[in-house]
Amino acid sequence: MESDPSASLEEQLGELRARVLRLEDALQRRGIVLQQPEAWPAAQPAPPIPPLKAPPLPAAEMQRGPAQPAWAAAPPMERPLFGYSAPAKPEQNRSLENRIGSQWFNRVGILAMLIGMAWFLKLAIDNHWIGPLGRVLIGLMAGAGLIAWSERFRNHGYAAFSYSLKAVGSGILYLSLWAAFSLFHLMPSGAAFAAMIVVTAFNGFMAWAQDAELLALYAIVGGLSTPLLLSTGENHEITLFTYILLLDMAVLVLVALRPWSRLLIGTFVGTVLFYVGWSLDFYSDDQRLRTALFLGCFFLIFAFAPRLIQLNAPEDGRSSGWDKLALVLLPIANAIFGFTAFYGLIDRPGYDWARPWLAVAFAAFYLLMLRLPARGRFKASPEVLSALHLATAVVFLTIAIPLKAQERWLPIGWLVEGAALLWVASRVRSLLLRVLAVLCMALGLAALLVVNPAASATPVLNERFGAYCAAIAAFVFAAWVAAKSPAEKDAEQHLPWPTLAAVASLTVNALILLAVSLEIHSYWWNLHWRPGASLYGEYRMYAQFTYSAWFMLFGAVLLATGFWHRSAFLRWQALVLLAVSIGKVFLVDVSELSQGYRIVSFLGLGALLLAVSFVYQRDWLNLRDRGENTEAHDRRTS
Repeated sequence: MESDPSASLEEQLGELRARVLRLEDALQRRGIVLQQPEAWPAAQPAPPIPPLKAPPLPAAEMQRGPAQPAWAAAPPMERPLFGYSAPAKPEQNRSLENRIGSQWFNRVGILAMLIGMAWFLKLAIDNHWIGPLGRVLIGLMAGAGLIAWSERFRNHGYAAFSYSLKAVGSGILYLSLWAAFSLFHLMPSGAAFAAMIVVTAFNGFMAWAQDAELLALYAIVGGLSTPLLLSTGENHEITLFTYILLLDMAVLVLVALRPWSRLLIGTFVGTVLFYVGWSLDFYSDDQRLRTALFLGCFFLIFAFAPRLIQLNAPEDGRSSGWDKLALVLLPIANAIFGFTAFYGLIDRPGYDWARPWLAVAFAAFYLLMLRLPARGRFKASPEVLSALHLATAVVFLTIAIPLKAQERWLPIGWLVEGAALLWVASRVRSLLLRVLAVLCMALGLAALLVVNPAASATPVLNERFGAYCAAIAAFVFAAWVAAKSPAEKDAEQHLPWPTLAAVASLTVNALILLAVSLEIHSYWWNLHWRPGASLYGEYRMYAQFTYSAWFMLFGAVLLATGFWHRSAFLRWQALVLLAVSIGKVFLVDVSELSQGYRIVSFLGLGALLLAVSFVYQRDWLNLRDRGENTEAHDRRTS
């Protein structure tokens, strides 16, 4: 049986009219009077609509009933009027005024309350208003009452204010326990210490249960204040460092469960300050072993902590900036703290052998950190953290070399390390390793030029020339590695392999030229210069002539090698060196050399230049045709 469309339209219109009347009645009950129309217009009969035959519905949809509009399915408080909803207001960021009023004044208020309570206790003590036990009990009840009262504000949506009250209450508890121990001597240090630990643990538990990072920060501040409040000026290393270790482990657990990286930074700073303050006042050599044990625990906790950080999404602005700071700053600061602290323990006579091995051990540890798998609570290592671990390992290897090697072995060690890193970088295709290798080789080259043994009377067969030979071999190996390594698209703008090969080969030639020149200088100086003698003129004449001969010979060898290997790069180096030789002969040798050596110098230079000119005129490498083809190609391209 088909339904009448006009009857259905009448029913919908009647239902709509009834709903409008109910809305008007509700508005009138609230005191809002609307202007009513004189009469409802009579409903006009709808034109007849030809019946439409809809396809039969499945049985499941027939049982489900007619579909409801989207607004009807919404909760009562979220249903829009007549199916239309107002656009959602964009969330506005907190203004500076809001931050000052809600955050900064809040924290200053906490500090003012704590100072006021401390002065109140002092005033009560000075005037003997109440007995010592009563003062302590009042403080304990006031602190506990504030903590309990703060829950009422949290249940009404004032979470930040609730945490502030908890911080004030916890501070009053700490001050009361401190007064009971230090001022009134009502309880021993162990009992006060245990009570303060209970307060700190309660705050930590409440922070975890209520997901309140701010409350956790207050708990950490209170926990770090406990040793200071209960300090007697005596050396209690085991008690102090055991407590700090337990506090660090509790923070590590909280960071593994919640994205609270700020706790790590605060706890690390507190741990470092406690260790430095204790070591300056109480450390002695007979405590070295147990101090090293505690140091190792502190170092391992903060070394593994960045792998436990739960990174927030960029839109979650709670602590994303602190996450990045913890991932970058904490590993660097922890490495510096751990190495310097351990180095201070062995910075004693008789431990010289252990210092380089300490750096090697730290390098091995950070290399192992790169292999630490993502398992359980350990997150996958972010790219920036892996890069920091790799760079830290290389830095410690670089530090180990000057701790062990001296004089000529120092540049040799750095150059060998840089060459080895470059070879590994070519194998694993790591741009970071490539950069570190270049920096290490640059450091070795600088040390070679600055840190050198004194010249020897024996030419060539001496330590300085041996160091230069080792450096030349290292750069030859680097040039070979760079020339054999395939180009990578992602590194074309950052130290590409062809550029490294060219720089390494240029450095090889410069080192050969410099090493032989230094030997020439040492030979003629030791031969002609004696104390009180006036042979400086002969030294200059012989040395300048030998320099000219060496420059021309090396330039000729470079040019021949460039022709042999068809390398324009080598040929250009030879031409530059020959140009330097020309300038030296015409500007220096004319005035420095005697008539005979001057003639030989000019004749040698002229013969060499004529030979070079003849080789280029013969055009054995078809350079002329290549140049013409290049010019024609450039004209066609333009």
